[in-house]
Amino acid sequence: PLRYRRVLLALLMPRSKNARLASAAIFRCGGLTTNIEETSMRYSMRNLSLSLLALCVLAGGLAIAQDKYKPILDEKEGGIDFQIQGEYTGTVKTDDGEGKLGVQVIALGDGNFHAVAHIGGLPGDGWDGKEKVEADGKLEDGVVTFERKDKGKGVLKDGVLTVSDAEGNPVVTLKKVIRKSETLGKKAPEGAVVLFDGKNADAFQGGKMTDDGNLMHGCTSKELFGSFDLHLEFQLSYMPYARGQGRSNSGCYMQGRYEVQVLDSFGLAGKNNECGGIYEIKDPDLNMCFPPLSWQTYDVEYTEAKYEGEKKIKNATMTVHHNGVLVHKDAELPRGTRAHPVKEGPEPGPIYFQNHGNPLKYRNIWVVKKDR
Repeated sequence: PLRYRRVLLALLMPRSKNARLASAAIFRCGGLTTNIEETSMRYSMRNLSLSLLALCVLAGGLAIAQDKYKPILDEKEGGIDFQIQGEYTGTVKTDDGEGKLGVQVIALGDGNFHAVAHIGGLPGDGWDGKEKVEADGKLEDGVVTFERKDKGKGVLKDGVLTVSDAEGNPVVTLKKVIRKSETLGKKAPEGAVVLFDGKNADAFQGGKMTDDGNLMHGCTSKELFGSFDLHLEFQLSYMPYARGQGRSNSGCYMQGRYEVQVLDSFGLAGKNNECGGIYEIKDPDLNMCFPPLSWQTYDVEYTEAKYEGEKKIKNATMTVHHNGVLVHKDAELPRGTRAHPVKEGPEPGPIYFQNHGNPLKYRNIWVVKKDR
């Protein structure tokens, strides 16, 4: 229709002399002709094409950048960097005898890695929480090389990490291991409240299930609790390009008030805003975070705060085991987590799984109530 042709021409022409000429265009039924010179039209169309091409290139670049940060929930999509990432362990022979060495290799994207060596063994398997050595590495031709200037290097190939001293003499060979929590798959005892067993998400407000039968983040239990024991299992997404709080972030809130952080903090320092930490209140005694896409466990013994009327006379406490290892013992909770959906008070509260924009999975969630 004629009115659409006028709009089309107005959109195609730039805001220039050519645009003013376009206003004098002559339209005829069955065709579109103008008194604009052909060279002007070709010039305008060329500018339009170049603009569209630039937009396409920009959009393509943004799509690639966004795709890098896309959370991966399937090992098959992880690529070679995911296959290399993980935990390695071996035995070192010294003049004083033999000792264990554990190394955590963290994928950082584009073939970049960071290695954290724990003297005495992996966290929860011999490391005393004190001495560790760190180095960066790069993947080239199927081999990752970690170097510390004048202090030796590590060469990782085919699932074996060989560490050499400054003179190039092999010191220790470490093999990849895949650890599992001793409480993984723990069954709910008689009398427990089963919140999620893979059948449905009916026990949660906002509860949704993944295609493979797990619970998604961003939901709140319909039932409210006082003091309790809680078991849950979670799987962090693989996000090698993300950093800090952007790396598979969620959280589990006791009574909707006090958060145990859920985050891919594999190989990190173990702070209160990392996996196993009581957010902004207490660091875990040990960073027991496994590599992303591993199934992990929290076992929490929570004791609610005590009140006289509306006045709190005793803080809530929690004891937390992360992947079967004690990381908090009767830790006091002097205040609610900053983002808590339920304010502190004497009333019972829900189990809340935070939605922080990063997809991850939960399963095997159950609660044993304690007398109030």
